[in-house]
Amino acid sequence: MFLASALLGNSQRLDGGAMFGNAPRALWSRWLPPDEAGRVPLACRALLIEDGTRRILLETGIGAFFPPDLRERYGVVESEHILLRSLAALGLTDRDIDVIVLSHLHFDHAGGLLAPFEAGQKPRLLFERARFVVGRTAFERAKRPHLRDRASFIPELPALLEASGRLSVLEPGTNECALLGNAIALRETNGHTPGMLHAWVTGSRASLFFAADLVPGRAWVRLPITMGYDRFPEQLIDEKATLFAELAQKQAFLFFTHDPEMAVARLAPDTKSGFTHTLDQPNFTRWDLDACDALELP
Repeated sequence: MFLASALLGNSQRLDGGAMFGNAPRALWSRWLPPDEAGRVPLACRALLIEDGTRRILLETGIGAFFPPDLRERYGVVESEHILLRSLAALGLTDRDIDVIVLSHLHFDHAGGLLAPFEAGQKPRLLFERARFVVGRTAFERAKRPHLRDRASFIPELPALLEASGRLSVLEPGTNECALLGNAIALRETNGHTPGMLHAWVTGSRASLFFAADLVPGRAWVRLPITMGYDRFPEQLIDEKATLFAELAQKQAFLFFTHDPEMAVARLAPDTKSGFTHTLDQPNFTRWDLDACDALELP
C-alpha cells in the first residue's frame, strides 16, 4: 500500500480581509463566515506519505511554539501541539518520521517543527530522526526576509535546522530528491513567496498535488482570488491557472492545508471563475493511492 494521511495541526483564526486580498467582505464572508472580530477559521493541515520504506511528512502546521500573548495575536486556537496528537492517532510519534518537506518557512507551515512553548526555555526542534528538505530560495528568504513579510518567519528556525546536521537544501529547479523516492516529484512557485516548494504525490491509481499557500482552500480555487499575504498576486494567479489545467486533465486531487473542512478536492472547468472544486472526497483522512481506496483511521 502507498498511504496518504491528512493530519490536522493547530487551527487559527485570521483576519478575513488579509486572507482574501482585494476581494470585498460581502463576497468572501459567504465563503468563510467571519466571527465578531472579522476573523475566519483556518486549518493548518499536514500530509503524511507512507511508501513502505519511509514516512514522509509534508509540512508541520503552526504547532504550539508561540508564547500565550503571540498565540492570541496570531489567532492560534489550541495550546496543545495538535499535530502530535494526530500522529498518535496513527500509532506514531515525531520520532517515527523519516523526512519532512517544507514548502516554505512561514510559521504556520513550519512552526510545528518546534516543541510546545515552555516559559524560560529556548526553541528546540522535534522530529529528532527526520531529514529536513527545503528549497534554497525559500530558505534564504527565511534567513533574510523582506520587511514586508519578516513577521511571517521564526527567527531561530533556520539556524536550528542547519545545526541539526539533517538539512537538505535543494537548488532552484530541482524536481527530484533521493530522500523522497520515485513517487514524489517537486515543483516551485513564486507568487505567494519566492521558491515555495510543492509535491506531486503519485500512486498507481491516483495522484495529488500539495498546494501549500498557492491554493489555501476551496475559496481560493477561484482564479482571481488571492491573499493579502501573497508577494506577487498576479504571478500567483498565472501559476494557479497553469496548475489547474493540469490537475483537471489528470483528474488529480488538490490537497488543501488551510481549508477548515476539506482536505482534498478535484477540479473541473467553470465558465465563470475558470475552475471549480468537486467535493467527491468529503471525509478524506487516509487513502491508499495504489488502490484508490479511502481508509478509516485505526
